[in-house]
Amino acid sequence: MNTLVIYTHPNHQSLSYAFLQEVLRGSRENEAVKDIQVLDLYGEGFDPVLVFNEQKRRRDMHIDPRLTKYREQLMWADRIVLVYPIWWGRPPAMLMGYIDQMFASGFAYKDKGGILPEGLLKGKSVVCISVMKGPANYPLLWLGNAHKILMRKALFNYVGIRKVKFFEFGSMESPRGKHARKLDRVYRYFKTAR
Repeated sequence: MNTLVIYTHPNHQSLSYAFLQEVLRGSRENEAVKDIQVLDLYGEGFDPVLVFNEQKRRRDMHIDPRLTKYREQLMWADRIVLVYPIWWGRPPAMLMGYIDQMFASGFAYKDKGGILPEGLLKGKSVVCISVMKGPANYPLLWLGNAHKILMRKALFNYVGIRKVKFFEFGSMESPRGKHARKLDRVYRYFKTAR
């Protein structure tokens, strides 16, 4: 299994970075994992800004030569792992800019003229690992589970990815946030996940 880990946090001293390290440690110990690539969006200097004008049209985004490397990574991956914080009830703008550009028509899905498109990324799986300051139930009780609905239904199911797992960790700025236990849970999952 080829694993692409997309890390989205500007600080390598962050808790998100610690979760990235546990994903990598567990994956390296998992016999089912053939190869791992890490895409650090901030470290890479990924440009999340969409630009459309007379020379750059939205319908041509799936062939934009600036994004070739990233399209190849997504096609290569059997499992896509996203590691990011929850800011204002959603992933960071950097990750959303990546999603806006990468999951484009002609690459991630194809319009068939009906209500739903044909997902072109079938057979892949996704794991979303997110941390937040607020309590763990905040996204569910206060926001109506908007984060999971956005990621699972509006994005991944739309492009044909049905297997989506979430690790949402709350109260992570609290000394009582049980960081070590949560980090170990992620490590153990990636060590054994098939």
